[in-house]
Amino acid sequence: MGDRVRIDRWLWAARFFKTRTAAIEAVSSGHVRVNGVRAKPARQVGISDTVDVSVGQVERTVVVAGLAERRGPAAIAATLYAETPESIANSEQAVRERRLARPLGADLGSRPTKQARRRLDALRRSERDRRR
Repeated sequence: MGDRVRIDRWLWAARFFKTRTAAIEAVSSGHVRVNGVRAKPARQVGISDTVDVSVGQVERTVVVAGLAERRGPAAIAATLYAETPESIANSEQAVRERRLARPLGADLGSRPTKQARRRLDALRRSERDRRR
């Protein structure tokens, strides 16, 4: 293994994406930046490069700490990068915001009974009417 690896292979090996194809699509569509510059799938990364990755709604900034071309166990994948403190704080803030923005009744858990569903529908209807 050399001192540089393709970004799509590294993202897959570090378990940011389930498949290498998903990693290539994310890089190609501009969801990955290396050292602040939009990357192409064949872009080489080395140790201490900064990688900004957007996976769904989650944006993470990591520093490359290790290189791998093959996907291995999750414990090893976690050693390939170090997330920046700002990124960790932003992730925690996003989790708090998503938790507060849950729709009414999301905390009920399993499938509601007919009676509970009717109460929930009435609650949502009254909430919708109140906003108007």
